[in-house]
Amino acid sequence: MNTKDFNLMKYFTGALSLILFIALTIVGYVEVRASKDEVRPYISSANKKCIDCHIKKDVGEGQVNDWKHSRHAEKGIGCIECHKADAKDADAYKHEGFIVATIVSPKDCSKCHEEEAKEFQASHHAQAAKFIGSLDNILGNIVEGPAAANSGCRQCHGSEVKVLAGGKLDPATWPNTGVGRVNPDGSKGSCTACHMRHSFSRAQARQPENCGRCHMGPDHPQMEIYTESKHGILYNANKDRMNLNNPKDKWIAGRDYLYPTCSSCHMGATDQQPTTHDVGKRISWTLRPVISTKLENWEERRKDMKAVCTSCHAPEYVDNFYAQFDAGVNLYNEKFGRPAKEAMDKLRADGKLTATPFDENIEWTFYELWHHEGRRARHGLSMMGPDFTQWHGFYEVAKHFYTKFIPELKELEPKLASKILAMEEHRWKKGLSKEDIAKTLEFYKERYKQ
Repeated sequence: MNTKDFNLMKYFTGALSLILFIALTIVGYVEVRASKDEVRPYISSANKKCIDCHIKKDVGEGQVNDWKHSRHAEKGIGCIECHKADAKDADAYKHEGFIVATIVSPKDCSKCHEEEAKEFQASHHAQAAKFIGSLDNILGNIVEGPAAANSGCRQCHGSEVKVLAGGKLDPATWPNTGVGRVNPDGSKGSCTACHMRHSFSRAQARQPENCGRCHMGPDHPQMEIYTESKHGILYNANKDRMNLNNPKDKWIAGRDYLYPTCSSCHMGATDQQPTTHDVGKRISWTLRPVISTKLENWEERRKDMKAVCTSCHAPEYVDNFYAQFDAGVNLYNEKFGRPAKEAMDKLRADGKLTATPFDENIEWTFYELWHHEGRRARHGLSMMGPDFTQWHGFYEVAKHFYTKFIPELKELEPKLASKILAMEEHRWKKGLSKEDIAKTLEFYKERYKQ
């Protein structure tokens, strides 16, 4: 090739690049991929207007940069695609030439994620705001105070978001990304409770720390139990081998990853079942109430969970685990939960308690017995957390049952307390035999001798 031809080709290539650059500037632009692992965002002209304005005004630049690394950005799904609203929407308002809404609800997300939204709406997560009528809400909203409930309970459970004039949101109900939030468009839930704005990362949502934002603490310490379990220890030691960002059909237990997380057991795929956003679909017992019961279609639910377990464990191991789990739940139910509940029901029926919750000591004792200590024992059983099953669970249940609940019950209804203690499960309270005492003392003398 002579010099003239080379210069002509160089000129042509440069002109073509300039034309392409101008076209992309008009329609939108594409940022160059820095490495094979980095997302290449496509920014339309409409979204570029949003981004430029927010950056210029120094408002939400972190959100913009977070979005640029998302799968949404790679596919050209940006501010307008998610926040665009109809003028008739309750929370719609005019903003810089657009009609937008602050809240992006599951109904909005369903335009692209139809199956996931449908599964979520059928889940217990979507019903989480129903706690507003429960004893928990009476404690938070009345006994403690509304500000405590707004910034505490409702940030996990969700609340009904109310709209003020001009589409603005009532500060008493917003911000709120509670998983059961009731949105202005009537849908329930918040996808960003798990897929946090604005990266909406699949990997982040699959990490147990994500679930631990709400599932932790004295009354439902799933995160703490998971962390002490073998599953949690294995995950934390091998997090970099988990393929957390794999597509949902490429994240199968025992094949694409080996160490269970909350999402892998409750939502992940197996060879027998696809992923699901109905997190309770594989749960056979309900561990929340005073007395645990088997859920509707519990056999099918358990079969589905066992399919996850047997991706890594032998069937005999899984069956034996469930035998131990069931035995522990039944122990709690029959020895502590049911007698205590029946006693409280009798006290109320006989007018020995007022109609106001938590104005008498025995109501606090009973509440913590099942809502805190009893749940810890049952959740410890379900997630293979021995310390929570024993010392944070059954030990606390037994201690407060015998040293607080029964004495308080005796003051109100002595015959009822005696009836409970006459049960075979509480026979030991009548005294151990001399032989049993001697064996125990001898064992501990030998066990702890210097």
